[in-house]
Amino acid sequence: MLENRPVRVDAQGEPLRLLHVHAHPDDESSKGAATTARYVAEGVEVVVATCTGGERGSILNPAMERPDILANISEIRRAEMEAAREILGVRQVWLGFVDSGLPEGDPLPPLPEGCFALTDPAESCAPLVALIRELRPHVITTYDENGGYPHPDHIMCHRVTLAAWEAAADPQAFPELGEPWAAPKLYYHFSFHHDRMMALHEAMLAHGMESPYAERLDGWVRDPAHQDRITTRVPCAEYFSVRDKALLAHATQVDPDGAWFAVPLHVQTAVWPTEDYELARSRIGPTRPAEGFEDDLFAGIAVPAP
Repeated sequence: MLENRPVRVDAQGEPLRLLHVHAHPDDESSKGAATTARYVAEGVEVVVATCTGGERGSILNPAMERPDILANISEIRRAEMEAAREILGVRQVWLGFVDSGLPEGDPLPPLPEGCFALTDPAESCAPLVALIRELRPHVITTYDENGGYPHPDHIMCHRVTLAAWEAAADPQAFPELGEPWAAPKLYYHFSFHHDRMMALHEAMLAHGMESPYAERLDGWVRDPAHQDRITTRVPCAEYFSVRDKALLAHATQVDPDGAWFAVPLHVQTAVWPTEDYELARSRIGPTRPAEGFEDDLFAGIAVPAP
């Protein structure tokens, strides 16, 4: 029962709070969802801020390519987000921006007027500043400067989150949005990196199964500088099944027979039982551990378990 969950606290006895900032509905389930499920189970308050409604997202599940769905994609994606939110056990907040779409072609077409990626982060960070000051999170997560991958909304999500991280702590910025809050730590998701993908690829081959990563790894030269950015590996394998259920709730965005689910859970659990992060900003100490990796986003904040 939820009321019997343990509650992790900081040194002042305050329950821990975690804020994920994502670009679209479904990103919260494809990036860090097992970490989320673990912390929810530990009594951490987890909030997902979704920048856009995913209005211009493509339908990526062939079974969902129907005229009625295409005509109502905004409402359907909101309903999918509600289902995923229930599965993960989080509170979710829409920040109210309009999906930019993923421009394709050569040359690339211009982004649509009024979309999220064309906003000024110094101003468009305001809804997130208000949420940070309301929630007072100990930890914030988002994407790196490349957006995790170069979708214009992911890159803008990074920029807006960094702007809000600074502004929320500044008494002179947006004074009408509440008392300042300086979140102690900010992390970037490091979900799809070479070492993890190679380990899963080799494990699939060793089990006599076809790897979904063969094409992607072909010609991908490992970049040590990129890999070395990882500072934190959160053990969460027991929640991989929750992650998958949440992702499947986004039925327009995920093919249940596709690459997302090609690696059996027992292989993932044995080979790579963590979700990985880069500690990008810290107000409580260095951003890199003295040695090894952190195993907790709340390292240095949470009271150790008795």
